Amino acid sequence: MKVLVVGATGRTGSRIVQQLQERHIPVVALVRDLEKAETVLPPGIEIKVGNVLEPATLAAAIGDCDRIICATGATPSLNPLEPYLVDYEGIKNLVEVAKQQQIQHFVLVSSLCVSQFFHPLNLFWLILYWKQQAERYLQASGLTYTIVRPGGLKEENTQQPPVIAKADTLFEGSIPRAQVAEICIESLFAPSAQNKVLEVVTRPDGVVAPLSELFAQV
Repeated sequence: MKVLVVGATGRTGSRIVQQLQERHIPVVALVRDLEKAETVLPPGIEIKVGNVLEPATLAAAIGDCDRIICATGATPSLNPLEPYLVDYEGIKNLVEVAKQQQIQHFVLVSSLCVSQFFHPLNLFWLILYWKQQAERYLQASGLTYTIVRPGGLKEENTQQPPVIAKADTLFEGSIPRAQVAEICIESLFAPSAQNKVLEVVTRPDGVVAPLSELFAQV
């Protein structure tokens, strides 16, 4: 197993890279900004420069990787096309190259509430709408996938256990980025996470159990 992490310098992507390294799982970080990557990512990480909006850069970045975890996401800007380009067109490009490269498992970090068109987040140039379109494109691709829809992302860790539910079940809640990273990585090892949408938050009433068992209940 060798994992390409796309969006590796982001606040969730960097945690995914770090946890993969800590678990001694071979990892390649796909980044747009090499200088930023060298300051954000742990030493010793293999880094490839590329952009999901430039498909020609993606095949070389994938190389001999056989798994992908994608944690890209549009950032707030005045460009109304930003979510469409990053959260939809970029994912489409990555999915198509993943198919060509015969990627065995594609994990996509999406968002809670993507099915709610009138959600306030869609005021940011329809960001949830385009995330949902990307999910659908991945689901129709024929690739083995896991779509992780986290609630509000928190920087600090918590001792609360995760709640993992099927699509369009959870509509509020939050989760530390570190736990999202752990769920993404564990999904690569768990057949029970394959071809599923996993909505994830943490709550005091969450069940303490192996993630593979929680995946199986979805």
